[in-house]
Parts: sequence; C-alpha cells; structure tokens
Amino acid sequence: MVRANLLSVIMLMHVIIGLPYNVKGLSMGYYLMSCPAAEQIVTNTVNNALQADPTLAAGLIRMLFHDCFIEGCDASILLDSTKDNTAEKDSPANLSLRGYEIIDDAKKKIEARCPGVVSCADIIAMAARDAVFSANGPYYQIPKGRFDGKRSKIEDTRNLPSPFLNASQLIQTFGQRGFTPQDVVALSGAHTLGVARCSSFKARLTTPDSSMDSSFVTTLTKTCSAGDNAEQPFDATRNNFDNAYFNALQRKSGVLFSDQTLSNTPATRNIVNGYAFNQAKFFFDFQMAMQKMSNLDVKLGSQGEVRKNCRILN
Repeated sequence: MVRANLLSVIMLMHVIIGLPYNVKGLSMGYYLMSCPAAEQIVTNTVNNALQADPTLAAGLIRMLFHDCFIEGCDASILLDSTKDNTAEKDSPANLSLRGYEIIDDAKKKIEARCPGVVSCADIIAMAARDAVFSANGPYYQIPKGRFDGKRSKIEDTRNLPSPFLNASQLIQTFGQRGFTPQDVVALSGAHTLGVARCSSFKARLTTPDSSMDSSFVTTLTKTCSAGDNAEQPFDATRNNFDNAYFNALQRKSGVLFSDQTLSNTPATRNIVNGYAFNQAKFFFDFQMAMQKMSNLDVKLGSQGEVRKNCRILN
C-alpha cells in the first residue's frame, strides 16, 4: 500500500511539473488529453497480476527486452503466428516468455475507455516499468507515443543475444544498438528477478569451468537432474529487485555463462563490483538503461498503427 501510494505521488508530480520532454517524437503527456486513465489502468492491472503471481514481474521485463531488441519497441512480440507467417513469439528463444495475458487484460480495459488510442507497444513499456517497481525496484518514467509495428517474423529473433555470449560479445552486440558497457551490466541486473532453465546453462556443467564456485556447480547439477526445463533462480531473492545478482557474481555463482563473464572481464568487472557494493548506484543506472531500451527504434505515425487487439494486425 505504501509503495502504491508513493507511485501515485510520483506519477502526479510528473504531470504537475510537466515533464513533457520529447524523445524521438514521444512525450510524457502523450495520453494526457486522449486517454488520461491509461497509465493508471496499466499500473493497476500489473499490480493485481503480480500480487497473484510475483514471478510474472521477470516475464514482463523480459518481454520488453525481447520486443525492443528486435525491430524496436513496437509490440511485434505480441503478434500471433498465422498460416502464412511464423511470428517472433514462436521462436525457441521466446517460448518461455510470460505475461501476455497481463498485456491483453490492460489493453481490453483501455480499449473500453479509449478505443483506438493507446498502443500495445506503450502498454508493454509501461508494464515493464511497473513490474520493476512492484518488485521493490526503482520507478522510472518513460515518454509515450509508440506505434505498433506490422512485422513479426521468427527469423528476426536470431539477433537476440544468446546466454552463451561472453562479455566482449555482449558489449559488441549491445553496442551496435547504442548501449555502453555500463548499460550492459545494468540491464543484466534485471536477472535479479526470475529463473533460468537448465537447458540454458547445462553446457557449463559438462566441461571444467574455473569461473564457477565448486559448490554452485553441485547446486546446478542437482537442478538439472530434473531435466532441461528445471528452473534455477538467478539469485537468492528471485522475486525481489535488488543487487543480490551482483553479489552472486562476486561469489562465482552466476547461473548463465553470460552472467558470470561480466565479473571475469576487465571491461565490466569494476561495474559489477560497484553495483554489488552500492545498490542505489545500480538502481540509478538501471533506470537510465531501461529508459534507453524503452525508446529503442520506436515506430511513429505512419510507420505503424494502434492495434485494436495486440495479437493481430488491424
């Protein structure tokens, strides 16, 4: 209740002091006249869903990343496959995504109030922001005005970063989209929420890996004994947004290879150590990186549409 009240105050202050700054044609007050209830509808929908199932917070944040990194933040991840096209969501890399029903629910409620006004892309961005805050993470504002894209193809998902990349490869991959090494480490901190499946890390158990703590190898081996779909939390507080993920990396207990490599590489090691020591610094840098991610290659006006149903084109 306290955090819900705090969120209301923060949102009100953003409206009172304006904050109408534009980012690539987006603005804070985009729906102020056309659908003023949009923000609150999304927030209430997300909060209610996460009260029932806190594990969905990780899913909503991951959904934003998987949407924005492919074709930009245009809700292409939400489109269903058709007989003539296999969409992004049916890619092996996206089959474990969760939270679609939350976006659908928010969209349905918004359409009942403001038909044809609020894009699915904006709903994803707002839902990810609210998921972070609901999990006790920082609150950050994002401008609105994204339009929904009309392309969603499985072949495009080959550009999603793999959990098997090392830090240098991650820096290069993210750098091509305008992200700094600091952004890479901060965004990786989203792994403070959620789990990884054995199939994503079992290869680390078949060959000697000096970057892993021996007792943690035992833990992961036990997890994988239940099969490829067995789940391993990224840190000890899987539903709480904090800096425990970075503490785990310091202990050589990163679940994914791409996690642990951040602590073993000179370009990122000091950033990891800084976040492990100073949670406030991690929160601030994460906010900045998420704002950048949320604005990645957005569609504007004639570049897209405002879908009536997030799963199908108009």
